Amino acid sequence: MPVILLPDTYCYSVLSERAGLLYLPLVLASMAHIHLGEGSFPLWALALWTAFGVGLVGLVVYRIRKGGIKTQHIALAGIGAAASFAVFQLNLPVWGGIHMNLTGLVGILAGPLLGSLIALVVNVFSAALGHGAVGLLGANTLVNAAEAITAYYVFKALLGMDWDVFPASAGAATIGLSAGSFLMGGIIVISGVNGSALPRGDLAFAVAGLVGLNLGVAVIEGILTGFVVQFLVSVRPDLIDMVDRQPPEEEPVGVGA
Repeated sequence: MPVILLPDTYCYSVLSERAGLLYLPLVLASMAHIHLGEGSFPLWALALWTAFGVGLVGLVVYRIRKGGIKTQHIALAGIGAAASFAVFQLNLPVWGGIHMNLTGLVGILAGPLLGSLIALVVNVFSAALGHGAVGLLGANTLVNAAEAITAYYVFKALLGMDWDVFPASAGAATIGLSAGSFLMGGIIVISGVNGSALPRGDLAFAVAGLVGLNLGVAVIEGILTGFVVQFLVSVRPDLIDMVDRQPPEEEPVGVGA
């Protein structure tokens, strides 16, 4: 089943011998973000993903109020939110449109709690500018928060395994963005799309192409994240929570008789 790209209208068409030419408004290449219009998801799906999104944000706020946050995380959160929002709006006209979102970097720098709130804020302001549907705020917040949370914990785990900063941050961001891409694909397939005559199997096949393309972009963004984190660690290592590493013990130097 060939996939015909229509970048000017941000949609793809699936040509099926049985169904003819079908159109599904979906941006093919964007680091995990659902670019469907208002009313594209059925009402039950909107309610479901919104409930999950509200639950996640509520849990994050509770954890922050209970445990507090570090001062440097507040500054990094502001910088990360501004950078993520700015990059989010830059769309490259390649294969239906590609943009990065820096959520992996945000998660590594600001942590999983503030990273999740940044995902919400960026999606709210992006939807206000017409970049994503308001009704999909819950789903998109889940996707981007999952990227930030995954990147943070993978980064910590890799540092704990004595990985250097660059491969640890690059790998963590790539894995986090990949997790978000799979979650995005799952949300679309589970929800279905109103007005589309595509059978669920054909929809899953088309979305698999979207996820696969996002995985390739995730590698590029992961490498960029690695360079940024490595630079920050070289100039201000105190800004990033580094896993405590015990310096190698020096062997005592003695004078033999």
